[in-house]
Amino acid sequence: MDKLEEIMASKRKSLEHIARPIKAKELEILGQSKSPSIPFIEALSSPDRLSVIAEIKRKSPSAGNIAKGMDAVEQARVYNNAAADALSILTDTDYFGGSLNDLWDVVDFLHQHQRTTPCLRKDFMIHPIQVLEAAEAGAKCILIIVRALTNDEIKTLQEAAFHANLDILYEIHNERELENCLNFDPKIVGVNNRDLRQFTTDLAISENLIPKIPEGIVKVSESGIFDIEDALRARNCGADAILVGEALMRSEDPDNLIEEFHSL
Repeated sequence: MDKLEEIMASKRKSLEHIARPIKAKELEILGQSKSPSIPFIEALSSPDRLSVIAEIKRKSPSAGNIAKGMDAVEQARVYNNAAADALSILTDTDYFGGSLNDLWDVVDFLHQHQRTTPCLRKDFMIHPIQVLEAAEAGAKCILIIVRALTNDEIKTLQEAAFHANLDILYEIHNERELENCLNFDPKIVGVNNRDLRQFTTDLAISENLIPKIPEGIVKVSESGIFDIEDALRARNCGADAILVGEALMRSEDPDNLIEEFHSL
């Protein structure tokens, strides 16, 4: 079993006690609730510069402990002071040290301070109950890992996100996944430079795949971006945005790093 299969098996088991049928009306009510956050796709659509999705995570299978005990709200404060365009909140507990409470707390902080920064619920999404949870917490986007799901599961999550008025970041890692992803008419596609089977990273994945993503789709390069040179590689191959976690979590000056990314 590769690492992603292990994680997905664990996630499926953890959902067994909460999974239930989700009615479209439940999701639509949440989707109609007013929020100061702008749509996730809008936050990534600046024509003049590279957009930055700043990620909040405490650990990962590849890096181990990154920021053990980190306060998610304080990290969100740092990112917002640095004018990050959007936030990615890891809500997986077992492998990434996050929780759904982190998402609730960060969104509450943003709303209290009248910030419009939208949040992505970054997790291994399988069941519409997770979409419901994301919408209840105030997320504006969910993640769909194309490789990890059947087409029926993708369609079910897509429909749930539509009813909840949430954007979707479709994550791919190779051409086959891109071809499959395009069948779902994606508005945002993220190329994960990290191979989730073994958690090895190569920016050449973005350089190969991003130019093959059709015009009109927001293109995101994810993982393996640590400095301005990495970000430039992503920008030069056509990325509209980058998703950066470990580099910002470890940085002593994340404001400056985000400013450098924004200069591209």
